[in-house]
Amino acid sequence: MRKAKIERKTKETDITVSINLDGKGRSSIDSSIPFLDHMLRLLSFHGRIDLDIRAAGDIEIDYHHLMEDLGIVLGEALKKALGEKEGIRRYGSATIPMDESLAQVVVDLSGRPYLVYKVKQPKVSLRGLEFSLFEDFFRAMTNHAMMNLHIIVSYGRDLHHMFEAIFKAFGRALREAVSPDPGTKGLPSTKGKL
Repeated sequence: MRKAKIERKTKETDITVSINLDGKGRSSIDSSIPFLDHMLRLLSFHGRIDLDIRAAGDIEIDYHHLMEDLGIVLGEALKKALGEKEGIRRYGSATIPMDESLAQVVVDLSGRPYLVYKVKQPKVSLRGLEFSLFEDFFRAMTNHAMMNLHIIVSYGRDLHHMFEAIFKAFGRALREAVSPDPGTKGLPSTKGKL
């Protein structure tokens, strides 16, 4: 069973994430940030990953602590659910349009964290949520899941559409990467370790 539950409580945040990599794309998400909830539901649905997320934090100050810590916990849950990674495809990619926007996401569950984030965006916010915080979210997740993640938005005008394309593409790329590969026995690495 490729499932995990991770809890993290600090003086700034209180987060619980449950994940099932072999789910149906069902989600129950309350991060205290409605736009982020919407994005995580897209990730769950398009990744066919069941997600249960409860997150609270000091959002009266700003959203940074909650966004970054949620990335940490989600990354740790992914890593734990993957276990030894035997028999998985390891790599996944998806290019997804959302109206005028186009996003490409490429994943390598390599055990080596690295984020490439090419998303040009103006310094704007949506109901106080600065879009630049999504880079912090993905960096924290990448570092704690121990994955290589490339996020590239080729073009777009509407920030909602750009991020919707990103999260849909991430869900589909992750679904491909975690999928069992019938032709692979053991680890998908010539090094014998991921």
